Amino acid sequence: MRTIEHWIDGKSTAGVSTTTSAVFNPATGAQSAEVLLGTSIDVDAAVAAATVAFADWGQSSISRRAKVLFSFRELVNARAQELAELITDEHGKVLSDALGEVQRGLEVVEFACGIGQLLKGEFSDQVSADVDSYSYREPLGVVAGITPFNFPAMVPMWMFPIAIATGNTFILKPSERDPSASMMLARLWQEAGLPDGVFNVVHGNADTVNAILDHPGIAAVSFVGSTPIARHIHARATAAGKRVQALGGAKNHAVVMPDAELAFAANHLTAAAFGSAGERCMAISVAVAVGAAADGLIELLGKQANDIKVGSGRGDGIDMGPVVTAEAKVRITSLIDSAQKQGAKICVDGRNLTVTGFESGFFVGPTLLDEVTADMDVYGQEVFGPVLAVMRVETLEEAIAVINANPYGNGTAVFTNSGAAARAFTRGVKVGMIGVNVPVPVPMAYHSFGGWKDSLLGEHHMHGSEGLHFYTRGKVVTSRWPQDALGASFDMPTAR
Repeated sequence: MRTIEHWIDGKSTAGVSTTTSAVFNPATGAQSAEVLLGTSIDVDAAVAAATVAFADWGQSSISRRAKVLFSFRELVNARAQELAELITDEHGKVLSDALGEVQRGLEVVEFACGIGQLLKGEFSDQVSADVDSYSYREPLGVVAGITPFNFPAMVPMWMFPIAIATGNTFILKPSERDPSASMMLARLWQEAGLPDGVFNVVHGNADTVNAILDHPGIAAVSFVGSTPIARHIHARATAAGKRVQALGGAKNHAVVMPDAELAFAANHLTAAAFGSAGERCMAISVAVAVGAAADGLIELLGKQANDIKVGSGRGDGIDMGPVVTAEAKVRITSLIDSAQKQGAKICVDGRNLTVTGFESGFFVGPTLLDEVTADMDVYGQEVFGPVLAVMRVETLEEAIAVINANPYGNGTAVFTNSGAAARAFTRGVKVGMIGVNVPVPVPMAYHSFGGWKDSLLGEHHMHGSEGLHFYTRGKVVTSRWPQDALGASFDMPTAR
């Protein structure tokens, strides 16, 4: 059995604990590896290595950092297929989707390669007689990322490129469900010329997370996961004096107006709901059909859901793979059971799907529910599976009210041919990321990613300028080079 170790100070290490967690291939249901679960001692070792490395890396030139980032970008790009295969074998998503994940991560690396432009400070000449003032941003020190199973390459790459480019050192605690991608990224960083200790990986569970949150040597923590865990991360880490960005759960709605092109909307909603088996924080899990759009939309969605090819992510022509664990399968099917008992109409039922040759895999088929209401469990909980719930309302105003009443505010979309309806929607919804005829409105790297309400705890979104500000702090210098012997004043300094 392959054992996945930690990566501390430029080398793979078993650390001090022999406790492991099983890693499965979701398509076969078989265990493929075991991953060591770190302790506070392993976190201490990673922080110690990162602290030593920061003394040099934090003072390194922007040019040196950029060269390493460019090299890392080229290495990840050249070995994207290998990285994607690791993701597919441990997460279950189809290979083309895994390749897309790597590409979206690379976009943030490419953004961070322009660190020289991004870190330009400000200078004000002659703010007072013979006095100049200037400001710039400095790295925080040792920072950490705690990342989810659903994007084992992309989400870490939404964190560490900017953190490292701005001069910080980084400790990654990836999901124990699919840890191999993080180890490959660590080796690629080393090959790119990143000094040992700048990037470290400590695997683990809740104990490891809490050790990171409590450690006085870690200045900031980035997190992506469920809202209950985000609340814990935010409360505990801020109590320890750290900066925190904690991205939580989602319940993403897509509104379909009567004037929308229904075939276009159904096609994109199907992909947005069932891609990656719905295990995306930006997946559309609720379609809000307005007025006359409902019946035609349901008919089209049902046909498309039945046409989805489900199987191993390594298979040819497969649209959707398994969910990540057996426990996830049980949780998702129980929510479908609950929806049926509470009055939802099951138009397409994926509970009893069996994939030939992969009978032990963790498969749930595409499931389409109609006549869902806000008091049902399938609506109130984050399903995180291949389930699309359809709600029916009569007006755009009702649709906006439904979205705003939901505690989450991550992403949303509207399908319409009306500019007026689109503008009313984008200005009316209380959501952080909005798509107009785009169901999964994930911003490019030079914009920032993040939701509102229960989908984000903390002030900063991820990547873009918000990421830059999260991983740095401002410093302002006021300087004078006196040419005479003027006396000092006891009054408040003012311009003269």
